[in-house]
Parts: sequence; structure tokens; C-alpha cells
Amino acid sequence: MTDFALHPQLAADTLEVGRYPLCRVLLMMDATYPWLVLVPQRKDIREIHELPPADRAALMDEIVRTTEGLQARYNPTKLNGAALGNMVPQLHVHVIARFATDPAWPGPVWGKVPPRPYAAGEAEKLIVSLRPLLGL
Repeated sequence: MTDFALHPQLAADTLEVGRYPLCRVLLMMDATYPWLVLVPQRKDIREIHELPPADRAALMDEIVRTTEGLQARYNPTKLNGAALGNMVPQLHVHVIARFATDPAWPGPVWGKVPPRPYAAGEAEKLIVSLRPLLGL
């Protein structure tokens, strides 16, 4: 794991919430949606099928922990999970709480509206409130 480095674009777009055994848990810096990103701390992995079986199982468990935490915090209409990687090749999984009232509903969040920055201190307060719900 010492060779792992977070992709620079992910580092620029997120704040760290914490770390599960496999993944870094990151908050996307877009206050429009409750949006977390899980990044397996493995070097040079682009696709889920490239992970060894034990890591694939851990990834699924960590996705479930994340969705349960977002469900408890927000009670969303839907929880979306996606491992796209079209812009950032490093394997990462977006977990987004969606609402029928959000600006992109029912479509994907990408490109619908410009990202809305968090107010000063808001992201840090959110991170503190999310950690216990995510088991971090």
C-alpha cells in the first residue's frame, strides 16, 4: 500500500473523510449533492475486476457501509453508485445520495449544473458528522 498515490484530480476535487481498510473515503467538493468517493488504496488499478477477490469483497462491503451512512444521514430518494473512470483512470466509486428535488433528477449528476462550493467550514462540519455514520 505504500506505493499508492491518490490521482491528482481526485485530490483536487475532494476532501478526505477517513479511511476504511481498503478505501479512502472522500467528500466531493460539490455541495449540490451528498457525494462521497471511495478509492481503493491499490496501485495501478483501473477496473474492479483487476482487484483480487478479497479486495473486491471488501470494496462491496465498504460501498454498503457508505450507502448505509448516507441513507441514515439524508434519507434520499435513491442512492447511486458508479465506477466510471472516463476522466480519472484510477479506480474510484462515486456514491451519491439523490433526491427527486435535486437539479439533475432523474438523470446523472455530471454536467447538469456547475459544482456548488461549500460555504466556509461547511464541508469540515459535514465530514465530522458523517464519520460516525460511516464507521470511521
